[in-house]
Amino acid sequence: MRMTDGEEDGAQGQEPQPQQPNGFKKVVVGVCVMEKKALSGPMAQILDRLKMFGEFEIIIFGDRVILHEPVEKWPLCDCLIAFYSTGYPLSKAEAYAALRKPYLINELKLQHLLHDRRKVYARLDEYGIPIPNYILVNRDFPYQEVDYFVEEEDYVEVQGRKIMKPFVEKPVDGDNHSVMIYYPSSAGGGMKELFRKVGNRSSEFHPEIRRVRRSGSYIYEEFMPTGGTDVKVYTVGPEYAHAEARKSPVVDGVVMRSADGKEVRYPVLLTPTEKNIAREVCVAFGQGVCGFDLLRSQGRSYVCDVNGWSFVKNSYKYYDDAACVLRTMFLETRAPHLNVKLSCLPWSRVEQPLEADDPNGISRQESAALSGTFGQSEELRCVIAILRHGDRTPKQKVKMKVTQDRLLNLMLKYNGGRPRSEAKLKSAVQLQDLLDATRMLVPRARSGKESSDSEAEDWEHAEKLRHVKAVLEEGGHFSGIYRKVQLKPQKWAKIPKEEDEIEEERPIEALMVLKYGGVLTHAGRKQAEELGRSFRNFMYPGEGTGLLRLHSTYRHDLKIYSSDEGRVQMSAAAFAKGLLDLEGQLTPILVSLVSKDSPMLDGLDTASIEMDEAKAKLYEVMTSSKEQPLPVPSKPDMPWMVDGGGMPQNSLDLMKKLVELTKRVTAQVKVLCKAEEERLASTTLDEELPPYDQARALGKTNMDVDRIAAGLPCGSEGFLLMFARWKKLERDVYNDRKDRYDISKVPDIYDSAKYDLLHNAHLQLQGLDELYRVAKKLADGVIPNEYGINPQHKLIIGAKIARRLLGKILIDLRNTREEAISVAQVKQKQGHFSSRVRKPSEEGNRISGKVRVAVDNSRQTCPADKSYETDDDDDKETQYRLDPKYANVRTPERHVRTRLYFTSESHIHSLINVIRYCHLDDSLKGEPGLVANEGLKRIFEIKELDYLTHIVLRMYENTAVPLEDSRRFRIELMFSSGAALSPLEATPRNRDHTLPVLPPETLQEEGSYVTLDRLEKLVRPFAMPAEDFPPASTPQGFSGLFMKGVRRWWHSRRQ
Repeated sequence: MRMTDGEEDGAQGQEPQPQQPNGFKKVVVGVCVMEKKALSGPMAQILDRLKMFGEFEIIIFGDRVILHEPVEKWPLCDCLIAFYSTGYPLSKAEAYAALRKPYLINELKLQHLLHDRRKVYARLDEYGIPIPNYILVNRDFPYQEVDYFVEEEDYVEVQGRKIMKPFVEKPVDGDNHSVMIYYPSSAGGGMKELFRKVGNRSSEFHPEIRRVRRSGSYIYEEFMPTGGTDVKVYTVGPEYAHAEARKSPVVDGVVMRSADGKEVRYPVLLTPTEKNIAREVCVAFGQGVCGFDLLRSQGRSYVCDVNGWSFVKNSYKYYDDAACVLRTMFLETRAPHLNVKLSCLPWSRVEQPLEADDPNGISRQESAALSGTFGQSEELRCVIAILRHGDRTPKQKVKMKVTQDRLLNLMLKYNGGRPRSEAKLKSAVQLQDLLDATRMLVPRARSGKESSDSEAEDWEHAEKLRHVKAVLEEGGHFSGIYRKVQLKPQKWAKIPKEEDEIEEERPIEALMVLKYGGVLTHAGRKQAEELGRSFRNFMYPGEGTGLLRLHSTYRHDLKIYSSDEGRVQMSAAAFAKGLLDLEGQLTPILVSLVSKDSPMLDGLDTASIEMDEAKAKLYEVMTSSKEQPLPVPSKPDMPWMVDGGGMPQNSLDLMKKLVELTKRVTAQVKVLCKAEEERLASTTLDEELPPYDQARALGKTNMDVDRIAAGLPCGSEGFLLMFARWKKLERDVYNDRKDRYDISKVPDIYDSAKYDLLHNAHLQLQGLDELYRVAKKLADGVIPNEYGINPQHKLIIGAKIARRLLGKILIDLRNTREEAISVAQVKQKQGHFSSRVRKPSEEGNRISGKVRVAVDNSRQTCPADKSYETDDDDDKETQYRLDPKYANVRTPERHVRTRLYFTSESHIHSLINVIRYCHLDDSLKGEPGLVANEGLKRIFEIKELDYLTHIVLRMYENTAVPLEDSRRFRIELMFSSGAALSPLEATPRNRDHTLPVLPPETLQEEGSYVTLDRLEKLVRPFAMPAEDFPPASTPQGFSGLFMKGVRRWWHSRRQ
């Protein structure tokens, strides 16, 4: 291999052709690229290997020749490696290729396409290669106003086509790497800027930026959730593709580096469909050696960028493969008589030592040692956890009838002008309109409550308007995920139009429903993040921070699901931050790692009738307790087996006490409210909301010290809203006229009392601690019985609410079992084959003459590849599998699946009820339960499933047991009641308002053995069958199309 100086190597010199010892002329390979690229590590590795074959002469043109010599003086060659990089004269290289007609590995003319993302996407689309949905904004000059482009709060639109946030904004210039991601207001808003790595950073989050750029032409494409992983594919010819995955910069922007400072990347397996995509990219752009970015999302794969010439770094196996594939391509086109089968590789390959799983494996880990049960008889295969959200503010609702034209016109504005349709207001623009209208309608002066009925109604209406206004102004910002308004028309009238005599129907009265509160507090975020950290260390025995090692090497398959509620989503994001040791704000983590599944994790509609029956029966049990005692269980050691089990005997007396104490607390808050009322009365009418950094508030984990020091309530709640919260509870819990208690308000009073004891203890409300104790006694009886008055009733309600979730859990466990069995079977076959045919030391030193076919086939026979392609209901989940043939890790076959489901209290109660009572179903009579009696007793005594209550199922595989034996897979059930501690006793209350989360305990007897088969048998009657789940989306294949393209491409190279 030599570098030319451009004087003696040109066409005029016509140097003697290099010869092999057998007399055949060597094939001359010209390397016409900038010296920085020609002398790079990967290029040098591959060129050295090509030279060692003895069939090639390598000539590196050099910068002086390329930049300053005319193409007529450039060296002659049979095959040419030429590709663009900064400063490279591409047109000059094209002229040389036209003059000398060498074989081109990468076509030169088509490389112009790579500089314009518009042309790249058009080419991909032309060849049927999947790409994200996108729109294009072209500008002739910076900041040009284009009339077809519309930008709203949560979407951009071009000629009627909308792209909703989150979306990606890319400059059309392919060499401009300033890419932005914009997040929806429901997730906190803001923008993340991606850039070329600077130190350990690859992106920065800017919560204050919401508007897109207008300084040039941009592509706007849908953000594809990929589980926080990017995949880069490297092709060498159309028949070979190598893929590597890395942590995506969209998560927290921290680059994971190894001990030597290099970014951590690991080889992953490609599916057959993705291999077809790789072939098509090669064909479409005429680039034999090519790199492109692949997005895996919801079971499909998309190409989002094509980079042209790219080599893998630091992979000796890849360098071997690439040299062999290039050898075959060069020889088939220029010297087919030399393309003979090789008995072994000509170089003495230096095996790289396996990357030690040590504390220096990943720079951000304290330790990455892989200790524990792996290699012994029982190995952890799957962790499934169902978690309640973290600490939140009390949920609240305001209902009022409205007849004012301002509000009725607002309803018509946002329901499309349809008089009988309701309007839902969620966005900041909509809520600002409502606030403006409300400010105009609220009376400036407050009067005392009048005696007449009409005056009393007017006073109550004005108070509710003030309440609505205060809610909309709370915190100084809008967030549709936490506040939403419904306007429902109720009365109509025929009103003549002004222009003619035709009458039109218009609403004259509507019901306005404002829902707010339920916001995850700073304590809730802290609880979730800390639980994520402890979960990482506790749930993966022997791993510790090694879980991060498993995750970073794509041997940990993690998926996180959440309901549609904001507090649940943010709890999931905070937990993920702690689990994976991430940094920064929650918004990018939420959008990147958490998938919403409302049908599975939201709603009580499916069991509303049964729950109403339970509440009616509970009220009957409670009110009759004065005349007759509550039912006594036939088995004293099983008090949960009777109707209303857990209700206190003196519940009616406790209800009376509850009402008295509620009034006492409300009166004190009213006094505290007066100063705030006077301040609000003095504000100007047209006062605008101040700017508010919502995304930063969403990530806050510390209490607001300044507000507390000033004697104000914690968080953004003012005294006016605090008073409205307690006044509504006082009004709703007991009806004086009907002399009737509403037991459904007991949980709300308990919720408010506990919240104020935790977060507002500095206000020193007298009687609040006693109210908390009374409310807890009642809530401990009321809440569990709302989900069923006895075990059989709990089972019915639980099955209806959690049916879909139970079905998904069974699918998770089945898929893990099938994958583990598949890997075990292939390992057995491989061990048997290697012991008979080949010594381990010979592995990797033999290669077929048809290298490209041999290499490609070898990469499809790996056990993990087989598991990746299984056709099951979990296929729509994005999966990443470590490629063991290229992975530099000790145990590439090690694999753990984790599924996390974040939901609300209702689903937690439903799920635990099915787990503990499933054996009582008529179809399962005589079967022992899943939960031991000690576990049943503990759950019954705990009663409260507090914030971050979680149920965990861990599945282990006993590799010493035959594959067909049901005992090979064991299930362990664990349960934690979350932060179920009294704020009167827990010491952190006055320090940071955060109650600790209790560690989980097993629900089974020591030494008991629950197999997966037994769990399936007991739970299946209550779970949604796998066939009822929506079909998984599968990528479109390229049968017929791509093979024709490959042959056409390959044949053109041989001309």
